[in-house]
Amino acid sequence: MELKIRLLKWGAGKPIALLNNELADRLNIHVRDRVIIKRKEKNIIAVVDISHGFLKKDEIGATKEVWEHLKCKAGDLVDIMIAPKPESVLAISKKLRCEPLDNKEIYGIIKDIVSNALTEAEIAFFVSGVYKCGMSIDEIVYMIKALVETGETLELKNSMVADKHGIGGIPGNRTTPIVIPICASAGLIMPKTSSRAITSAAGTADVIETICRIDFNIEEIKRIIDKTNACMVWGGALGLAPGDDRIIQIERLLNLDPEPQLLASIMSKKISVGSRYVLIDIPYGPTAKVPENRAFGLREKFKILGKRFGMIIETFLSKATGPIGNGIGPILEMRDVLSVLDNNGPEDLEDKSLKLAGKLLEMTKKAKKGNGIEVARSILRSGQAYDKFEEIINAQKGRIKKLHEGRFSYDVMAQKDCKLVEIDNKKLNTLARIAGSPIDKGAGIYLWKNKGDKIRKDASILTLYSESRHKLNDAIRFLKILNPTKVC
Repeated sequence: MELKIRLLKWGAGKPIALLNNELADRLNIHVRDRVIIKRKEKNIIAVVDISHGFLKKDEIGATKEVWEHLKCKAGDLVDIMIAPKPESVLAISKKLRCEPLDNKEIYGIIKDIVSNALTEAEIAFFVSGVYKCGMSIDEIVYMIKALVETGETLELKNSMVADKHGIGGIPGNRTTPIVIPICASAGLIMPKTSSRAITSAAGTADVIETICRIDFNIEEIKRIIDKTNACMVWGGALGLAPGDDRIIQIERLLNLDPEPQLLASIMSKKISVGSRYVLIDIPYGPTAKVPENRAFGLREKFKILGKRFGMIIETFLSKATGPIGNGIGPILEMRDVLSVLDNNGPEDLEDKSLKLAGKLLEMTKKAKKGNGIEVARSILRSGQAYDKFEEIINAQKGRIKKLHEGRFSYDVMAQKDCKLVEIDNKKLNTLARIAGSPIDKGAGIYLWKNKGDKIRKDASILTLYSESRHKLNDAIRFLKILNPTKVC
């Protein structure tokens, strides 16, 4: 059926088609159905929404994602038809029954996710099936290949392409923006693509976004890397493994991060940017993302996957008894990063960053075995890392500037002389998210004390920040019920 396209001047993060309610009734199309929209040789699958009175019966409204893909102008004629239910739904049903999937079935699921042929509910069932039933190494390999093959790749003509990636879950722990400039200063190529937070208070992309752009196309990224040896960008804007970014959106809604998906996500992004040397940071503990036994299992799986894809992969396992650094939330974490680069930051964040950078320098033979930390420390102390960080930020259309926390705050004070005996990472992450992080950049938590510290009566233990009085009040209620920090 031919309809005139009306250009909607907004994006929705996915293709949306708006239909007149009378036309939708006549065609028996409902909200959240899928339609195929065709113009000349191009077509796209879009999610349906219904309009009452906004559109004429011969019009279809299209969000930016649709008309940019089809290269339409207002009034152009397009063909629409109901999209058939994809075969991959049967494969998703198999996974929910804990049956193994073959290469073709997994490729079909990822391809349909990328083309928008699966509904959010269907993707959620796939995530739930993987969470419930797990995946074999072969299935994970199939998913990695599918994620890479259905997206763009960054072709870099250099054999010294390296990367560092953390599995997340620990509040603060913003080592990446410190490791990247140290290693880039030593001559490594560091095309760092990061995700936004899934279950944590902030992801690296959320933090870097406080001072510069993180959304660039492939050619822009190449120019940034040619100029600086590195980048720190959001992977979701590049089309690198786009199926992974769609899955992450659903995981965020479900507050799930299944292990097979975590493995496939990290590996596919590293392969897409051509990384040969990869260091994986795996913090573990009772309130971390993974307990100790799972951490060692992850290490073995990363080693196996590295061999399958011809990559040199090492892991850095560390027991997480609490947050790393003092700030939790985008702006508060960026402040910690800048202070470490300026040689005046939290000792635990500096120490871990130097260990990670040192290990990468040894892996790539930029430092002799056992001497990596000293080489990294020398680069940091000399100011080279700060200068390189500023160079990268400037290349990404940003600048280092003064950052302001949320204007509403609440201090948690010690009621007596005591000692901080326990910090629950998961509760702190949840608390920061309730306060508005990572969407509200100034929201989060600043920790004045670390586990084991002695605290005098009326001294501050932590400060909650929010950009909304309502969100701050919600966070205070949560704080008083669950008490993420315990003192004696």
